[in-house]
Amino acid sequence: MNRTMWLQERRMEKFCDVLGRYEAKRLSALDAAELLGMSERGFRRYRRRYEEEGLDGLFDRRLGKASARRVSVDRIAWMLEQYRTRHVGWTVKHFHDHLCEHHGFTLSYSWTRTVLQRAGLVSRAPRRGAHRRRRPRKPCVGMMLHQDGSRHAWLAGRAPLDLIVTLDDATSEIYSAFLVEEEGTASTFRALKAVFAEHGLPGALYTDRGSHYFHTPEAGGKVDKGRRSQVGRALHQLGIEHIAAYSPEARGRSERAFGTLQDRLVKELALAGIATVEAANRFIAERYLPEHNRRFAVPPELEDSAFVPLVRPDQIDDILCLHAERVVARDNTVRYGNRVLQLPAGPHRPHYVKAHVRVHEYPDGTLAVFHGPRCLARYHADGKPSETPNRKAA
Repeated sequence: MNRTMWLQERRMEKFCDVLGRYEAKRLSALDAAELLGMSERGFRRYRRRYEEEGLDGLFDRRLGKASARRVSVDRIAWMLEQYRTRHVGWTVKHFHDHLCEHHGFTLSYSWTRTVLQRAGLVSRAPRRGAHRRRRPRKPCVGMMLHQDGSRHAWLAGRAPLDLIVTLDDATSEIYSAFLVEEEGTASTFRALKAVFAEHGLPGALYTDRGSHYFHTPEAGGKVDKGRRSQVGRALHQLGIEHIAAYSPEARGRSERAFGTLQDRLVKELALAGIATVEAANRFIAERYLPEHNRRFAVPPELEDSAFVPLVRPDQIDDILCLHAERVVARDNTVRYGNRVLQLPAGPHRPHYVKAHVRVHEYPDGTLAVFHGPRCLARYHADGKPSETPNRKAA
């Protein structure tokens, strides 16, 4: 006996019991209907059918009949074929969203999941583990940003790359995401510059303890806040608090974002036929991120913004770059790496011999030499003087 027939027989037994109590005048028609979970009119209808047909009159007449709302076999076959041929490995949610957006699919997510599970194309989710409390979000945007990199095979047929993501703690909105060969100081500055130029300066930046973020004297130990990295120096200059995370769980907001990205972004890039880093970064910025934020970003608790507008946007270039202290030689030159930078004569002083200067190396490889806030000269990546007019003093 299947479960449907078993339940049907139990309902019949319950109806007979309630009907007997009704006929013995221990229950009213309204009380009997409430016990059976139906209306008084429904109870009278079932009583009449029982008197006319006996137990056969109590059988559910819908059993064995096809539902008027059933989905056609062709529709089911088309959906399964789409998954088998073009979306293998996609999560049910991602697959359902794609069908709704690109194919006018109107059936529910739960129906789609059930059909795929019955066809053996996706497995049921494992039971969840012990309950853990998440750290409350910051109440408004700009109070704290998360930045992290994830090494993964983002592009089919290519070696793993690093995806650098910067997102807001209050909303989980991703402000910046791009692929690079290797995460480091340059990629961090690139991401921060994009966010700061568009939104302003945040109150804090939350990162892991990678060597480009912090100096850590002992592996796995506490960071040395008195000895700043280039990133730490730039954040300190801008007045942004730099917070170190001591476990993956502490970076749960960004870790969950990477889980979604590793599942969805990889498949979207493959579906679009993208094979180069440049094309992938254009796709991420122009097409993927707007859709991702629309689906996964949440509204902040408060409408206020904690971002502070940049007073002088041109200063960012000279803060978000590599700084190195040097002493000018007797011939008015500065050595930086394997390059010799010749300082030109200037109107402010006859020479800079023995002066302490600061070399700036920008993300594009160009250089500049500063004495205090004044830019003395700019150079190409090979160390030759640049003809580009000097920028304003930093």
